[in-house]
Amino acid sequence: MARFDSIYQELLGTIVKKGIREMSERTKHETAAIPGMHFSIDIEKEGFPILTLRKIPIKMFVAEQIWFIAGVRKPADFLRDYTKIWDNFTNPADVVTVAYGYRWRKHFGRDQLGLLVDLLKKEPSSRHGVVVTWDPATDGLSLFKKKNVPCPYTFTVNIIGGRLHFHNIVRSNDVILGLPADVAGFALLQIILAQKLGVKPGVYSHSISNAHIYDNQYEAAKEILKRESTHKPIHITLPKNAYDRAEKKDKKLLDEIVENITAQYKPLEAIKGLQVVL
Repeated sequence: MARFDSIYQELLGTIVKKGIREMSERTKHETAAIPGMHFSIDIEKEGFPILTLRKIPIKMFVAEQIWFIAGVRKPADFLRDYTKIWDNFTNPADVVTVAYGYRWRKHFGRDQLGLLVDLLKKEPSSRHGVVVTWDPATDGLSLFKKKNVPCPYTFTVNIIGGRLHFHNIVRSNDVILGLPADVAGFALLQIILAQKLGVKPGVYSHSISNAHIYDNQYEAAKEILKRESTHKPIHITLPKNAYDRAEKKDKKLLDEIVENITAQYKPLEAIKGLQVVL
């Protein structure tokens, strides 16, 4: 079994067996939850962390990361051609106010992602490569039920031993639907940043404050835990200049990355009827 599939089954099994079941006041759904879950996977040595225990949509997370790198916040600007995943979080002006890439590149008055690249080019050993999505002026700490606040709210990038390592910190992860897309998407960002900086990708780490599954996913979780995958590790070969092309919202870049992954991706069948709880 591919390394990420093993990690995922272990994490999911822990939630199913030991998760605390409580009702969410906001969603009116029961969740089974575990606090403080963490895993790491070495992308160069163990393969790209894409779930093969069930089929996940590749175009969705690739398009999302290109949209993030471009720093825009309207789904009509590139993203909606490939996925409508952010349409539930737009305001009447069709803007996602918490669009992650916009927060990284414009929201705080500085281009965090651009500065990260510049910093690690000039000082590869720096430990200051932190990018923040969470805005303490507006996010969280309120009973007002916003449509969306960032789930992956900060990440840290380090170059150690000539390889780029990425630590993603997530306040809340729906382990059935959210986590597989988040891990694949941010691991792709890691690979794109590594290429931009002329180093190899290293360890992807994922830390979750509240890892949970919803009551309408319990049966799907049991099904996934029964499955066995003999999938070989996937190793992504990026087209040249992926970071620069992503900034320009290059549609050919998306096609090339999707083609490279799709040629290697032979997952088990999709689980039908899974619904996002908002």
